[in-house]
Amino acid sequence: MVNPFELNDISSPKSIYHDISNRENNCGICFQAYHYNEMYDVAAGAGCGHHFCESCWQGYIGTSVGDGPGCLKLRCPDPSCNAAVGQDMINTFACEENKQKYANYLLRSYIEDNKEFTWCPAPDCGLAIKFDVGNDNSDVICECIYSFCWICSKEAHRPVNCSTMEKWILKNNDESENVTWILAHSKPCPNCKRPIEKSVGCNHMRCSICQFRFCWVCLVSLDNHSCNGYKVDAANDNLERNTARNHLAKYTHYYLRWVANHKSLDHAVKYMKNMQTCARVAELCFILCLADDKELKLIKDAWEKIIECRRVLKWSYAFGYYLPEHEHGKIQLFEYLQGQAESGLESLHQYAEEELQTSLDSETPLGNFKIFREELEKQTTATSNYSESLATAFKNGLSEVSSQGAGSSNRGELQMSMTDGGTTDGSMPVPLVCIMSLVDMTT
Repeated sequence: MVNPFELNDISSPKSIYHDISNRENNCGICFQAYHYNEMYDVAAGAGCGHHFCESCWQGYIGTSVGDGPGCLKLRCPDPSCNAAVGQDMINTFACEENKQKYANYLLRSYIEDNKEFTWCPAPDCGLAIKFDVGNDNSDVICECIYSFCWICSKEAHRPVNCSTMEKWILKNNDESENVTWILAHSKPCPNCKRPIEKSVGCNHMRCSICQFRFCWVCLVSLDNHSCNGYKVDAANDNLERNTARNHLAKYTHYYLRWVANHKSLDHAVKYMKNMQTCARVAELCFILCLADDKELKLIKDAWEKIIECRRVLKWSYAFGYYLPEHEHGKIQLFEYLQGQAESGLESLHQYAEEELQTSLDSETPLGNFKIFREELEKQTTATSNYSESLATAFKNGLSEVSSQGAGSSNRGELQMSMTDGGTTDGSMPVPLVCIMSLVDMTT
């Protein structure tokens, strides 16, 4: 009887491995014959069994990565297989450039799929930002100093909401404002209907296009002309034009101030970026004999607050434009809070911009810098409180306004009561909440 365990077992794992390692297979892409150990499938230890040569893997992965983010869903080259090509295969066969591309695609995919992260929309920034979703304030400030709205990814526009911001921007770009201007400042020729602007001269007009002669007042031919009598249609026409002029004047008022604050905001951002450069910081430390730049942090904080408050003030003009004209109480409260915020901001902006250089140019720069820093801190705190009062009132829809009983003789009288929000230096109160009651304006 033969003991089977004494025989040379040719099917032992060692023999099988030796047999397979010397076997040649054809690559499924180029159909060239390669040794088994020169062939690779999707994943070691969990392979799909479809083996391809190193050269074909390199070409397949390189082409896929070059085509874009779709390489994150790369599958086995075999059409019938759905096995995923993981990052280990990318690291094995991709060149260094494609490895970096794949890593960037992977990072971008993670950021875009995660609700707590988003990319800074500023040009050439490339930074991702994590946001506290439970935060009431949707404005986000990136390290590049660009501030944007977390909800719409547009420029930060607190205190107005995203829909109001979109409506305002669309209005600024809309050609309808040109039409409004034409309606307010010109009249159509009664014959050819071309718009005509009257600058000087009498009311007898002649169209430069069709040579038609007409009266500028009533738009009737000068033949047997008389327009001194009252006509209902003419009155309605004048009313329409006056309404157009008033709307244009209102829009121009808010738009010009919105633009002015936009330019001041851009200037403040550029100034702060310059302040943060290594050369500028080193210069200030040298002039003031500072051991490090920690004592300059207050200046940086002040400019951050200037930028934030300037942005709030800028968008407050868009908010004011859309306030209903019949809500006189809200308009007066709005203008009161806006005036406080604007006055404080302009004072702080001018002080931060001019007085620092004055301190540096003095005979005792360090002593004057300490005085400058103390005053800067006071003004920054006051301006911040005024701006927050404005933003809070807008957020609440100016709900502090209440109409009191009729019959008062003090028509249009505005009464303000302010809760003290603390003081900046122990003597100057800073209003945090302004409550206004409007004595009857209809009597």
